[in-house]
Amino acid sequence: MVSLAADMVYEGARSITGPLLASLGASALLVGLVTGAGEALALVLRLPFGTRADRSGSYWPMTIAGYALTAVCVPLLAVTPFLGAAGLTVGCLLVLAERTGKAVRSPAKSTLLAHSAGPVGLGRGFGVHKALDQIGAFAGPLVVAALVAVTGLLWPALAVLAVPGLASIALLLWLRRRTGDPLRDQARAEGAQPTVSLLRAGRELPRAFWLFATSSALTTAGLVTFGVISYHLVTDDLVPTAAVPVVYAAAMASSGLAALAVGWLHDRRGARVLLVLPAMVAVVPVLAFTDAWGVVVLGVLVWGAATGLQDSTVKALVAQLVPAGRRGTGYGMFAAVQGVAAVAGGALAGWLSAESVPALVAVVAVLQLAAMALLVRTLRTTQPA
Repeated sequence: MVSLAADMVYEGARSITGPLLASLGASALLVGLVTGAGEALALVLRLPFGTRADRSGSYWPMTIAGYALTAVCVPLLAVTPFLGAAGLTVGCLLVLAERTGKAVRSPAKSTLLAHSAGPVGLGRGFGVHKALDQIGAFAGPLVVAALVAVTGLLWPALAVLAVPGLASIALLLWLRRRTGDPLRDQARAEGAQPTVSLLRAGRELPRAFWLFATSSALTTAGLVTFGVISYHLVTDDLVPTAAVPVVYAAAMASSGLAALAVGWLHDRRGARVLLVLPAMVAVVPVLAFTDAWGVVVLGVLVWGAATGLQDSTVKALVAQLVPAGRRGTGYGMFAAVQGVAAVAGGALAGWLSAESVPALVAVVAVLQLAAMALLVRTLRTTQPA
């Protein structure tokens, strides 16, 4: 429920990041760089925050701090149209700061979720969480769309997102008081963990984990950001600006349904259900960068389903490949590898979508073939516990 409220905030803003930056004077390349760099920050910075959470057992404090950063940065985007020439710079920095909040909380939050979901199945647990998460991701863009349609402006929609932001923090603090902190108590009982280098921490993780992390990095590099897709929707006059959040909301609904379905299959059929992910990523640019509105929307729905799997069932497999006491580190390492690919993928998509869509389609297809091969090798190398 915390994620439901928080997703109303950052997914509501994310649905109009492309149009907002474009209105402030950004090019397609800059939109791709900023959104790609934002995803990279959200992923790469999980590495130090994940290892810190494991060493200190501070899963709750880091979760709360990360959500608070998002709740503050998103409503502040509402002031950027009034800052003149500085608006674009401030807008880009706030987008990056909001994604940093995601990095602060994600390893700790995922560790708490994995601990809670164990009795019901990791695939189901992460799938149900993602589905609730996507209810917020569906509702937030619809609220934004309604306000943009009524006012003809972007900033009022961003300002109103402060309300669910405050609700998420209040609910999170209440939840912390109700549940206690069993993981921190466990960490204290085991004694202080020695500080080790990130290189050594990475070497201590299983080989199958690294194969899977590399495969997922390739899918991340090939999955075009919605900022670039929405830029295409608006600048090519396929949909009005007010309709972009509605399209995004549909993608979030697709994401939640895909997470539920594949999470359920994961617990019954095993991790091989993830073989569908590279194929989905390869299809996105084929559909999303056409001039037919209906085909583009279909591409956005496939994009949403792919993001749903990346943020749910993929995490279930990571939890199985990494020892329980190292999950924060594992999630951080995994995200760091993805982040290195995200910034390059965002810039590549922004550039190629403007220069040559066929080239973009070809590059993404090659990346996904490599991702598929590595995933198959991962599944053959080990059977997750």
